[in-house]
Amino acid sequence: MLRIAIAGATGRMGKTLIDTATSQTQAMLTVATVRPNHSALGQDIGPVCGLPPTGVKAVADLAAVTDSFDVLIDFTSPAVTLKHLELCAATGKALVIGTTGFSADEKQLIAAAAEKTAIVFAPNMSVSVNLCFKLLELAARVIGEESDIEIIEAHHRHKKDAPSGTALRMGEVVAKQLGRDLKDCAVYGREGQTGERDRKTIGFATIRAGEIVGDHTVMFATAGERVEITHKSSSRQPYAIGALRAALWLQGKNKGLYSMMDVLGL
Repeated sequence: MLRIAIAGATGRMGKTLIDTATSQTQAMLTVATVRPNHSALGQDIGPVCGLPPTGVKAVADLAAVTDSFDVLIDFTSPAVTLKHLELCAATGKALVIGTTGFSADEKQLIAAAAEKTAIVFAPNMSVSVNLCFKLLELAARVIGEESDIEIIEAHHRHKKDAPSGTALRMGEVVAKQLGRDLKDCAVYGREGQTGERDRKTIGFATIRAGEIVGDHTVMFATAGERVEITHKSSSRQPYAIGALRAALWLQGKNKGLYSMMDVLGL
């Protein structure tokens, strides 16, 4: 049975991952990490997360328990994930990365680590969101050149990066289909006398408020009509389910960088 480690077990996403992992029949939770000096250290991670006992005690040092897991699921922060990336590459442990906010150079570090171990790296682990990526490819191919394209995303007030990794990936999918480079055509904010809209640009609007889990809409606006492809999350469970699916998919793979599109066969 696949042995799962979950980083940042007491965070919002971590608790959902713990809940999902402990209900799996094809995998078992064996490691849960928390920050150094966290009050949960040494305690059973289940009750800490408001769940039944799991028999897995929270640890701070992942390096001390590498013999206890096969794949790590990490939805923490770029700095923490990169430390775990180095450890997994050195020990041959598979890694599922749901963390967002990486720089271009940091993404190169992930790609380099994938030459040593197997990694699924995706801005969004939801199966439905990845289906939306395929729908965006189709919409961009059919009406993209005639459309003004805008991406609107909303998340909770605690999210630290903007636009979201999912919104950026949506922009990349559309731009690639249209033969554009998102770095050149993205517009991340408008204020004052901006002039007439350039049809070749892809606009982004970001909302941060309350406890919004995650909403994304891509608008293709043409003369007299518009198409909107929208995904709305009401809980974090779809991300956890997708991450566990990715972890199971990595079994038997020694190295390589994969996306959820690979996991889902899309």
